[in-house]
Amino acid sequence: MIKRYTALITVLFMFCYVHPIQAKSLNETIQQYLGTDNISVSIRDPETGEIVYEKNGDVGMKPASTLKLLTAASALHTLGEQHRFQTDVYTDGKIENGELVGNLYFKGRGDPTFQKNNFLQIADILKVLGVHSIRGNLYGDDLHFQGAALSPGIAKDDESYYYAPRISALTMSPDQDFDAGTMIVHVKPTEIGNKPMIEFEPNDCGMIFINQAKTVASNEKNTIEIIRKHRSNEVVISGNIPVGEPHKDWVTLYDPTLNTLIAFKKTLEEAGVSFYDTAIERKAVPKNAVLLYTKHSLPLEVLVHPFLKLSNNSIADILVKTMGQTVYGHGDFKSGLNVIRYYGEQIGLNMEFWQLEDGSGISYKNRTTANELTNLLVIVRHEPYFPIFFSSLPVGGEKKREIGGSLRERYLDDHLKGRVFAKTGHISGVYTLAGYVKAKSGKMYAFAVMTQNQQKNKIKDIDKVVEAMMEQY
Repeated sequence: MIKRYTALITVLFMFCYVHPIQAKSLNETIQQYLGTDNISVSIRDPETGEIVYEKNGDVGMKPASTLKLLTAASALHTLGEQHRFQTDVYTDGKIENGELVGNLYFKGRGDPTFQKNNFLQIADILKVLGVHSIRGNLYGDDLHFQGAALSPGIAKDDESYYYAPRISALTMSPDQDFDAGTMIVHVKPTEIGNKPMIEFEPNDCGMIFINQAKTVASNEKNTIEIIRKHRSNEVVISGNIPVGEPHKDWVTLYDPTLNTLIAFKKTLEEAGVSFYDTAIERKAVPKNAVLLYTKHSLPLEVLVHPFLKLSNNSIADILVKTMGQTVYGHGDFKSGLNVIRYYGEQIGLNMEFWQLEDGSGISYKNRTTANELTNLLVIVRHEPYFPIFFSSLPVGGEKKREIGGSLRERYLDDHLKGRVFAKTGHISGVYTLAGYVKAKSGKMYAFAVMTQNQQKNKIKDIDKVVEAMMEQY
């Protein structure tokens, strides 16, 4: 007991003697770069959980994508690091003279990694079975998720963009970032004055494209815009595209379930499989259907990397709905967010300081505090999934996208590189960063810097504050 109190007195002495000098210097840096209004900063010793510095640490702030830290922690705990999303394809038909007479049913469970190569695998299976044509319908069973396809905080003007996808239990992804619920549109210049060519990944999926763009000379500016109309499957491509400068961008799917089935059909037709009298609709898998194909996603311990490093919003909302389905039997946003709230309470977060409207952080109604973010960062160090959680954070100054993620162009100087492991956050007027920083002393600290209602980009200013943390601790 005496040794314990002696150690405590020593720690307190060091805190009282050293900390004011550090705090003053850090205060000056914060004042210079962030000011005093609409900011919140917290630093904790991850070993003890003690707050070693705070400024407005208990003020509710918009977290933006730093909210994904709690979503990731909740998902790793609730679903398990080995969780895999599954897509099954069934048939109720029979093969007659090289033709499948009957329907194909796609049962989705939120797999964000269902892609064109999987369509081709199904085509190969059909060919092995001797099937060269299908006389029947394609049905999508997306009943694993319920409720709204869009999280409540997505603004009307954002619906077209890849970071605001509609969430369905049956969906597809066009890339290795697994931006589920989107497609890639390629705009390729032709002759000057003519409309450009339009191509799609993974395939044409039934969206209506209105090409209003024009090919211009190579010395003119690229002004291409690709916008899906609000609550519509019509996509308008407008602007100028210079010769020799192809352009690509992501656009959200209007109806991921049906769009996925249409893309599947187009892909199989290109692979030599014919369709006759084929309707594409939603329908539950009947009990008499026979399993034809099962696809498992990468495990969650792998998917959490693009989720956190690249700030993938579609994975965020898929995780929320999956947690709701797993725990409560309801794959909707409300149920999933309740799972997150319960987990937060169980591990010791003060959920009165957390206001959740989604799992991605895109909503302006989300709230938490810098002190709660650092509290989370301290607590998860003792969770069994922490090595996965930590390795999924973006690493400052690491140019490889799969390592540096959203921090790959920040902290590039040699003395800063590889010392910041943190989740970035940004929505209009909001700039945040939360994670771990290796200080000059060699000690690691948990930190959170939050700003909101900003009129200019605060990324570089936040980085200056984090650099000051490195130097002064």
